[in-house]
Amino acid sequence: MPTTGPRRAPRAERLRLAVERDGARCVWCGRAFGPLVPPTREHLVPRSKGGPSWLENEVPACRRCNAERGHRGVVEWLEECARRGWDPDADAVARSLDAVAAAIAERGGQRRARSYVAAQLRRLRR
Repeated sequence: MPTTGPRRAPRAERLRLAVERDGARCVWCGRAFGPLVPPTREHLVPRSKGGPSWLENEVPACRRCNAERGHRGVVEWLEECARRGWDPDADAVARSLDAVAAAIAERGGQRRARSYVAAQLRRLRR
């Protein structure tokens, strides 16, 4: 198994790649990143629910959103963001969930994360 590439990249590199992939805005509230709003790595499938620290499972989020979401489900948090009048990037979230599902199918394992991703994708596509 290779030890290079986005999956094995250090945390800072994965954050840079996620920002490059999804844009320099929080996927949840839409705030632009800058000196006062630094980006953080947000796990779509929380680590507590078996989510891997893979680039596919990480999206850029501001600290506020990352902390406030906690372990809430992706769809539940998207709905909360919309209720708050924010501009969440549901397309980026859906693309990342699809990428997580594909990565799990390719690499195997991640039994808990697999069922979580499938449930969130079903709810997202309703």
